[in-house]
Amino acid sequence: MLILSDVLILAAVLFCISVAGIFINRKNVIILLMCIELMLLSVNLNFIAFAHFLGDIAGQVFVFFILTVAAAESAIGLAILVVVFRNRSTINVSDLDTMRG
Repeated sequence: MLILSDVLILAAVLFCISVAGIFINRKNVIILLMCIELMLLSVNLNFIAFAHFLGDIAGQVFVFFILTVAAAESAIGLAILVVVFRNRSTINVSDLDTMRG
């Protein structure tokens, strides 16, 4: 049987891995987006854990809405990334930080 602290430790480890992924890899936009999504999922895991252990369903409903918005966000982000790749033929962050008029 899992206790609340086990789930919270797992969520904290996932959050730390995603923060480390953002700081270690600053070149690839796709990996940065995946790290941000992992960060969001670790927060959702906290919501689910507290909702389960407190016996309240509101946290799980909130996670459902967050996941719906996150799916739409990632689809739009990847579509923008495809357009940027077609225009500039690169997805490196260092090449994308300059704006051309």
